[in-house]
Amino acid sequence: GDIQMALKADRNELDVDISFFMNETAEKGQIVVFSTAGSGAAMDQSQALVTVAAASTTNIPVGVLLNDVVDIDLTRQHINWHKDEVQKGGKVAILKKGYVVTDQIEGTPTAGAIAFLDDADTGKFAMAASVADTKYSPVGRFMSIKDEDGYCKVEVNLPVPMNKADAAGTDV
Repeated sequence: GDIQMALKADRNELDVDISFFMNETAEKGQIVVFSTAGSGAAMDQSQALVTVAAASTTNIPVGVLLNDVVDIDLTRQHINWHKDEVQKGGKVAILKKGYVVTDQIEGTPTAGAIAFLDDADTGKFAMAASVADTKYSPVGRFMSIKDEDGYCKVEVNLPVPMNKADAAGTDV
């Protein structure tokens, strides 16, 4: 059968943040939010944590996960570096600016529409219509429609300088 990946190789990574840790398993291509914040530069502070969570007024998107976070017995096998795997509890790479081609998409996107973190399907991109409170969760913009495998090109641009959008996703 088809091997499911959450990110295609077609991507452009303009700004990647490597200052956060992740303490749970997750799939590359998912949107991550702040869990607990580090202080100062927070490069090696374990409290600089991201998590996969649904959109809310307190779940602010940090970026798109570029690693699969796995929980394996490292005494039996090693991490698969070819798949960009990271052991749970390790540092993750997070895309803040650029574009990805991902299948982590809820609903049917239209090209040019603002992409939001979904408030129901955790960690997925969504159109404004399926997100209750869009003010805090814009992530970027859909740059294509879904292909036959459910993949779509999404431009990521975080952090959003001013989170001011109404329920329709238009700036206010």
